[in-house]
Amino acid sequence: MPTLNVSISQSSFNLDTSGVAGFFGGDEAISAMATVHLYRGRRWLGWYNSPGSYIVAKKFGQLANSRFWDGLFPGPNLTPAEVFGLDGKTGPRYWGVLSGTDMACGHLAYLVMQKTKEVEEVADLGGRETIPQTVTILDVGDVILKHTDQAPMMSVHHALLAAIPITINLATCVLCAASGDWLAFALILLGVISGGTSCFVIGSAQLDFLAGVKEPSPGTPPADGILLMRNNVVIVRGAEKDINPITKGKFVLRMHGGPEYRRIGLCSLLLLAQFLLQLLFMPQASTFGQIMFISSVAASWAYNSFLSSLEQEKIQVDLLWKALGNPRLLKFGLKSRAAQAVFACLVLSNGIQRPSVDFKPKKVLHRFISNDTRVWDVWRDKVAEQLENNKEEKSFKLSSEDLRGFGEHERALLTSLLRDAQDAYGGYQEQVHKIEDNGHISEKQVPQPDSFV
Repeated sequence: MPTLNVSISQSSFNLDTSGVAGFFGGDEAISAMATVHLYRGRRWLGWYNSPGSYIVAKKFGQLANSRFWDGLFPGPNLTPAEVFGLDGKTGPRYWGVLSGTDMACGHLAYLVMQKTKEVEEVADLGGRETIPQTVTILDVGDVILKHTDQAPMMSVHHALLAAIPITINLATCVLCAASGDWLAFALILLGVISGGTSCFVIGSAQLDFLAGVKEPSPGTPPADGILLMRNNVVIVRGAEKDINPITKGKFVLRMHGGPEYRRIGLCSLLLLAQFLLQLLFMPQASTFGQIMFISSVAASWAYNSFLSSLEQEKIQVDLLWKALGNPRLLKFGLKSRAAQAVFACLVLSNGIQRPSVDFKPKKVLHRFISNDTRVWDVWRDKVAEQLENNKEEKSFKLSSEDLRGFGEHERALLTSLLRDAQDAYGGYQEQVHKIEDNGHISEKQVPQPDSFV
């Protein structure tokens, strides 16, 4: 069989890069593999000689759960969702203002907070400025979850881009065979097969969405509550069953062969074999074959870097929002913690769905500001009194009798804090139509496209 005569093939120069290829680009390869569940169709596009095979094998081999696999790939046995970055982030605390629920939330609540960072403020309510705060309102409508694969279809652009490294890898195989370097041909082909097989097996898992408690007990009060961060607060309003996906839900990956996941272990073993064989035999290939090997690895690394650059959290947020029925967010800027607390009280009282529910503004105020001083106690009492009365106009001013016994500095502080409350109330009155409309619009189910670029 005639072979392609390449002069550099006769060179005795040895690049000896096979060992580096097993470690180089490992982080990018792991990050690229983590996108395989975020796009349907991505599992078919891993047929290239990816660098970092040793790092990838060690990382995903920990999924395999038995004494044999634990000895071969030691480390914690995490869930598939945790390994691929779909679970594990610590979310904010959730406090149900009507039910009294107080709990730490997980990954999905964390994604909600990330979503609020993307939203621009519809209004800055002004007032005395101390530390800027925000209040974001999330009205969750009737959430109907379908237990099907939640991942969107991969876009045509991504599929075409994936064809570049695959084509380059196959071309290097052909050129190595044409030049008579069958060793380089076999080693590059081994990388293509092990990478493609691993991507297909790992990507065959189904991404699903668990909503936590599906059917709350009869008579459960509305789950209106607060996701509390340092300076940012998200007010969630809706029924218990609709807010449960945020506070108790999670993404899951349904992989075949659990809980041992033997297929994942075999794929990791194949990647480990790829690393060892390329490390031992690639230095024996011709210089031209080594150049082809480097070219295949470089093209694969470039594509892995592109996949790593995709905002995986943003894709997860889009999936979550689609599952929740695309609820709208309203974000307001406030200038102080006191104004934030009063504004949140007003929003929560507006969202009460049952007249029989006993809403206590003072509890909400104390949750925001727990300072146990005389000034703050009087401030909470005065604000709660005004919020509970049914008068159209509310006044947050104290009489001289109320201020008796306070020093000059305490009076100045109390007066400024009550002015913050008045400013928050005035701002709420100006924006109340938007707040009420937000809930009605969020009840509509808006279709979401199945592909993201």
